[in-house]
Amino acid sequence: MAAQDLVVALTGASGAPYGVRLLQVLLAAGRTVHLTISPAAAEVIRAELGLIVRIDRFDPRPLLGEIPIKQIHYHHYQNFQAGIASGSFLTAGMVICPCSMGTVAAIAHGLSQNLIHRAADVHLKERRKLILVPRETPLGVVQLKNLLACAEAGAVVMPAMPAFYTQPRSLEDMVNFIVGRVCDQLGVEHRLLRRWGESEFQALLPNE
Repeated sequence: MAAQDLVVALTGASGAPYGVRLLQVLLAAGRTVHLTISPAAAEVIRAELGLIVRIDRFDPRPLLGEIPIKQIHYHHYQNFQAGIASGSFLTAGMVICPCSMGTVAAIAHGLSQNLIHRAADVHLKERRKLILVPRETPLGVVQLKNLLACAEAGAVVMPAMPAFYTQPRSLEDMVNFIVGRVCDQLGVEHRLLRRWGESEFQALLPNE
């Protein structure tokens, strides 16, 4: 256990490529990741990426390829005995990417119905970084109120909204933009995106 460990949860919203790419980047940066995946997330991963993830007998290789086994710790979404269910387990933050509206609602109302909800609740009560990456449209009043409640409780709400000032040329570029912005929040160095204000963007500025 170390204060530099990160918690990553994948839930059942569209946007599985964001979550998988985030895991790849964090592991490549040498960070230790505590991973938990909801059943709905496994279904979305299969639908969007064609990958089979078995949450009861988890094997990271179909999802992430060959990785240093010590860098990733998988926790079943119903395992409340996992360290991340307790505030005494030190972490540098948690990301739910993608974050379903059902998960947002559970966090907003303190319903620790599974390990993902509980770990998020722990990060809020311990005043640690909690980043939610919702991908839903349109947003109704209920969803907006729940997102506001999460933000008021201390979460960072970072919708999966790629930018176009980076002039993305591929889906990978658009995914990398969101993942890079999440890494910025976590203090993880990366070279996933070009930043506004860099010299190559000056030509994009309107003439005064």
